[in-house]
Amino acid sequence: MSRHVAIITDSTAYLPRRAMDRHGITAVPLTVIVDGRALEEGTEISARSLAQALQKRRPVTTSRPSPEVFAAAYRAAAEAGASSVISLHLSAEFSGTYDAATLAAKDAPVPVRVVDTGMVAMALGFCALAAAETVEAGGTMDEAVAAAEKRAASTSAYFYVDTLDYLRRGGRIGAAQALLGSALAMKPLLELNGGRIEPLEKVRTASKAIARLEEIAVERAGASPVDIAVHHLAAQERASALADRLRERVPGLAELHVSEVGAVIGAHTGPGLLGVVVSPR
Repeated sequence: MSRHVAIITDSTAYLPRRAMDRHGITAVPLTVIVDGRALEEGTEISARSLAQALQKRRPVTTSRPSPEVFAAAYRAAAEAGASSVISLHLSAEFSGTYDAATLAAKDAPVPVRVVDTGMVAMALGFCALAAAETVEAGGTMDEAVAAAEKRAASTSAYFYVDTLDYLRRGGRIGAAQALLGSALAMKPLLELNGGRIEPLEKVRTASKAIARLEEIAVERAGASPVDIAVHHLAAQERASALADRLRERVPGLAELHVSEVGAVIGAHTGPGLLGVVVSPR
């Protein structure tokens, strides 16, 4: 990619390594704290280790990167030849990551545009890819930011979770909503809406919930060119089967990524998560 505009995101984008390498995208890691021990997402704790810790009900919390970590990333970009940086991050409703990046940007050696995409997981990753592809095509910083924001506005993300308990513990969903779902033995479907995770539907069984998740994704994708990501935590078989069905049912499918979410998102959703990100081109 052009060395004039560097693209930086954070580890919750869950971009495939090959895509990051191809487009020169850097991801700043968030932190997961297990039993009081701080670990960097993606390098010091795996999704599998996180799932095991949650299943054993060990205390797990998450933390944003410090402004100093972002400052180091911006310096490194400048030293590598960038004349400006676009810094794209998960929803500020979920984390203080955007605030930390904004603080660091004030003293960066090159201009930095920090963007709260309102997204997370590959919903964020697709925004970073849109910005990188715009820069590679000769676009300016403003054009790349506009491309990322346009992608964010058109992208939808839907999630199935086995239980709302992890979201309740992390303060990502109301206790009353979590209690209602548990009391009725319902399987919740959620959506990313306005930078927040909101209830979408409640379905009686896991199989019916996953079937409904598939239907929603197919309806949202339509027939136009679209990228899709299927995410999971400790549910590889379910994710692969869903991805196979989407390949058959989405006529405009351009790219489809299947990946396990990292520890930060997993800490708030719990094992059994299945998610679909639909991102029109």
